[in-house]
Amino acid sequence: MIRTLLRRRKEPLAIEDVTVVDKPGMRRAVAATAIGNTMEWFDFGVYAYVAVTLGRVFFPADNPATQVVSTFATFAVAFLVRPLGGLVFGPLGDRIGRRRVLSTTMILMATGTFAVGLLPGYDAIGFTAPLLLLACRVVQGFSTGGEYAGATTYIAEFAPDQRRGFLGSWLDFGTFIGYSLGSGLVTVLTAVVGETGMVEWGWRVPFLVAGPLGLIGLYMRLRLEETPAFQQEAERAAEAAQAAEAHGETVPIEEARQSGQGRLKEIFTRHWEAMLICMGLVLLYNVTNYMVTSYLPTYMTSTLGQDATTAQVLVLGTMLFVVLAITVVGRGSDRWGRRPLFLFGSLGLVALAIPAVLLIRAGGVLMPAIGCLILGAMLVTFAGTSAATLPALFPTRLRYGALSISYNLSVSLFGGTTPLLASWLVATTHNTLVPAFYLMAAGVIGLIATLFLHETAGKPLRGSGPMVETEEEARTAVAESRTEAGRHARDVWIRLRHPWAGAGHREEKGED
Repeated sequence: MIRTLLRRRKEPLAIEDVTVVDKPGMRRAVAATAIGNTMEWFDFGVYAYVAVTLGRVFFPADNPATQVVSTFATFAVAFLVRPLGGLVFGPLGDRIGRRRVLSTTMILMATGTFAVGLLPGYDAIGFTAPLLLLACRVVQGFSTGGEYAGATTYIAEFAPDQRRGFLGSWLDFGTFIGYSLGSGLVTVLTAVVGETGMVEWGWRVPFLVAGPLGLIGLYMRLRLEETPAFQQEAERAAEAAQAAEAHGETVPIEEARQSGQGRLKEIFTRHWEAMLICMGLVLLYNVTNYMVTSYLPTYMTSTLGQDATTAQVLVLGTMLFVVLAITVVGRGSDRWGRRPLFLFGSLGLVALAIPAVLLIRAGGVLMPAIGCLILGAMLVTFAGTSAATLPALFPTRLRYGALSISYNLSVSLFGGTTPLLASWLVATTHNTLVPAFYLMAAGVIGLIATLFLHETAGKPLRGSGPMVETEEEARTAVAESRTEAGRHARDVWIRLRHPWAGAGHREEKGED
């Protein structure tokens, strides 16, 4: 009897507890979420590469340095409203579903980006021009507050446990494809129409391209199904509500937990440790990301005085390297784990940031190219791993909301402000090694967060059962679970009946 009770403490899986992934649905999920990130980062790539041009168009021509800082300030303001978007869209995605929220963020993001291309400049309407630019950036930032967290949640909840890293890496593959497309388009336009043509009309073209891209992304997202994890969670909640009604009971505590306010309270009171870990990893990834993608082109041209086309080509080449390597890193995280890759990248950033920036400062083409590739190698370590790591920190019923809030708080405070703070620090201190020091600080914070991170590779998401690709894998998982449950019950039984034999039994198993 005791042994039976012990076995029940660690119940084996039943076949209905294991979800076999719908492969066509999984492929649609990956494609539709990746196109949203492509859209988002197309805008970021364009904005970073035309920062100097936008400064001339939307701000007074008193001081070129002031124009650049003003442009990046407008860039940063969009990130300050991202937590608000996360507070709205995250809990909403946990209540009404991931699919509907992701479709809404797609519409808002495409509209905000497209509208930038229609704005008149400072010469036409004065200070109203930068205010309108700011309004468009606020719309973009608000929508993006629910975009990345929702996309990572969606892919993670559709992916089989053994391939979550590889499939999640396609989301950030879309990120860097979007950035490469945006920056590549600006580079070609600059070479064709020249700086004068870019100031007059060329800067509008990349933003107007966002309209068709947004329509494609919206069409793909409207064809998506809800994730299996969310459907199972919704079914459990419905069954609990029906059981309560059948007994004439009221469950005010559960009703509060299901409300938006109740979810937010639970996130901040019960999951604050996971939120801090998430924020540390997001800081590490995004400071590196925005330093390379958004600030580096301006740093190389405005601060170091290098040729604009050369700087654009070098950063674009770095992004193409990241694109080629990112799914390899994602697959590697499934094999070796998420923690080892984050540890490697954090330590590498601390050790190699200064050498990389010194190479970039050296001038010419070869040395800066090597410096950019070093930073790209560190960046791809985080980019290929984050989409599988971050959603696994939180349970299903709170995943979208908790991830949206912690992700966007970190991005708004530390990621999106990176170009602004870096440019201000360089202008204030006249020290061109500031970007390296900034990256080293991010590496230290990321290293601390990684030390508290639990390994999740190959394991089910919190609050969900195992996800597999085939029926055979499902049967194998059930059989292994029964074997493990029996072994666990046997070990506890032996310790209870023969406590003096516990040490010897553990030695036989090779335990400490």
